[in-house]
Amino acid sequence: MSTTTISKGGLTATINSKGAELTSLALDGREYLWQADPAFWGKHAPVLFPIVGSLRDDEAESAQGPCRMPRHGLARINEHRVVEVAEDGSAVTFEFTSSPETLEAYPYEFKLNMVYAITGEATLSQTFSVTNTGIADMPFSVGGHPAFNVPAPGAEGEAFDDYAIEFSESWTCVAPTIAEGGLLTYDKSTTPVEDSDSLTLSRGLFSNDAIVLSNVPGNTLTLRGSKSGHGVRVDFPDFKYIGIWNAAADAPFVALEPWTGHATLTSEDDVFEHKRDITVLAPGETRDFTFSMTVL
Repeated sequence: MSTTTISKGGLTATINSKGAELTSLALDGREYLWQADPAFWGKHAPVLFPIVGSLRDDEAESAQGPCRMPRHGLARINEHRVVEVAEDGSAVTFEFTSSPETLEAYPYEFKLNMVYAITGEATLSQTFSVTNTGIADMPFSVGGHPAFNVPAPGAEGEAFDDYAIEFSESWTCVAPTIAEGGLLTYDKSTTPVEDSDSLTLSRGLFSNDAIVLSNVPGNTLTLRGSKSGHGVRVDFPDFKYIGIWNAAADAPFVALEPWTGHATLTSEDDVFEHKRDITVLAPGETRDFTFSMTVL
């Protein structure tokens, strides 16, 4: 296990080879990323692949055989190797490939490249480049899970309730809820956003785990303090869903999680290829999914 730090101007990002997980995102020395206090949640920003969320009882059937994986899959719990660092030190590429161990859990051959690149004065992009290296069509989902400090750095005097999620326009979203075993259900759907361009944070907002939004206007949202104006904007053009999550109690962070798919629905069967919005790659095909984080 090792770490790699990239930088450009005043922005720096550090990534751990275990899980290719972002562990720091700082502007001029001010840390925006949650620092994994185990009293609340001992992670920073796990990489989710080849599933997002949970399978029913952690199992599913597929055309290639049984899939047996814990919540959020395999990438976050395995080592990734560095394969390229940009000459100017502003980008790094990690690689995670299938192995006899991964094939026991997920019977598909793959290559996952995680590319982190500083693309603006205060912007870090995160790209999932997935290649099917096998001979069968490969179903999968990918997702990010970065958590950000709330209050944001430089926001003295602000409290958790002074923050809101801002959208590019007013809209209404019907969202599923988290059911037993981490599955999703629309049987008890909620309307967290109703004809509004913002969602004010509160501790009670996360009483039933994450809020799952889909088809967010412009595929962008901003977590911002009402007094300081500090926070982070996440742009996720390649992702249909975004989860908003806090570990409850007094955890001083909010995770903003772009996903291409989500946990198994209570109304679905246990065939992997039947999961809603699953992505399928043909043999030899590669697809890229990018989102960016801009600190404010």
